[in-house]
Amino acid sequence: MNVLNRIVQASSLDDNKFKTISEFKWCINDGGEVTFIWGGKEYGVFKHNDNKFIISEINNDSSEKCYNTADDVLEYMVGKDRLRDVITQVTVTDRTI
Repeated sequence: MNVLNRIVQASSLDDNKFKTISEFKWCINDGGEVTFIWGGKEYGVFKHNDNKFIISEINNDSSEKCYNTADDVLEYMVGKDRLRDVITQVTVTDRTI
């Protein structure tokens, strides 16, 4: 098969969804970047150059927090909810890894 003619299927929102907390932790620990929607707001998570994790509401710099571990990221409040409690329910709009 010619590689140039290969079709790559786009992932659906359901494909992007985290099935478990461990899957989310694995993703960001391995350098994955995630954007998701919860409570009508969009958030982003990524690993910074100094191996710390950054999470914030998109376009709201005052909501940005920096954490040392993936477990710490899960304590971030997304609206009135702790991320740990809703990570398997959020709408993941984009993710790497």
